[in-house]
Amino acid sequence: MMRLCAVMVLSLLGSLISVHAAPAPHPHWSVGFHRMSFLDPLDLQPMKAIAFYPSTGLEHSTQVGAYHIAATEDAKIAIGRFPMLMLSHGNTGTPLALHDLATSLARKGFVVVAVLHPGDNYKDHSRLGTVSNLYGRPIQISEAITATLGDPMLSPFVDVDQIGVIGYSAGGETALILAGAKPDFDRLRRYCQERPEDRDACTTKGELVVDRDDLQPQADPRIHALMLMAPLSLMFGRHTLADVHVPVLLYSGDGDKLVAVDKNAAALARKLPEPPDFKLLAGAGHFVFMAPCDSDQLAAMPAVCTDADGVDREGIHRDLVSEAGRFFSHTLGEPSRAGLQTADQ
Repeated sequence: MMRLCAVMVLSLLGSLISVHAAPAPHPHWSVGFHRMSFLDPLDLQPMKAIAFYPSTGLEHSTQVGAYHIAATEDAKIAIGRFPMLMLSHGNTGTPLALHDLATSLARKGFVVVAVLHPGDNYKDHSRLGTVSNLYGRPIQISEAITATLGDPMLSPFVDVDQIGVIGYSAGGETALILAGAKPDFDRLRRYCQERPEDRDACTTKGELVVDRDDLQPQADPRIHALMLMAPLSLMFGRHTLADVHVPVLLYSGDGDKLVAVDKNAAALARKLPEPPDFKLLAGAGHFVFMAPCDSDQLAAMPAVCTDADGVDREGIHRDLVSEAGRFFSHTLGEPSRAGLQTADQ
């Protein structure tokens, strides 16, 4: 009997030891979002952004404009210091078109600030094709960084030394300028002479409207990594990319009919001074990087929502989120130790 009891005690101790040795579970964060307003540095008029962040609140879905967002407005923010990612959308677009990427990265421990570029968004095209838009968009992102670092709700939880940029389409051009690239207008002119049928890049026939002569490309030394998706980058040659020395995760689809892959992403991959992690998606078009559409969006925007046969947008986005999380965790760093705590606030 004593021997049986001894065996039971040893088994119990072994169980306790194994429980204490087990690794702590990974935190499960939900997502909050916070609306921001600050002044456009180009004309001192109000501009807007939405910051998505890790939260300890309950999961909710919120209707924001035309999009169902997996986030709750001004929910409790998780305790810690988190890397910050700035999101720059394409010409005449909205950052909410990439809402699933923003919320998924927030759930992984990033603060993602989605900027609506004044003069170049789905409601306002007034700066399209101008010098002020080309040089102004990066300045707007820099101002959004400063505004976030000064926001009373967000600033205690953002790590100023861990900042990256996500750029989609024209947002890729914006991100590259922020990292030190300098556009070459002659490259745009030559491209539009070769391919005048490119209605997206050549709406002004390769000649940007010089509406401001006081603006120059401005890099931001606070930025330490770039993720580019179908980037508009044909204005950059090897010499004008020479100052870009941050890690780059680069995506494009080989079925992109809007932003020519050979003159943009593929050329960029060859010319960056430090080779990027370049992923070319078979059959994917330009809009595959936008969030998968619901039935209402499919009916309203079939060209944006419909992919080529065999292209799995949901599967691509699962990989996109996983790779983006891995890339930014490696290049910027993980959230601080405090950020890994899951205790109630």
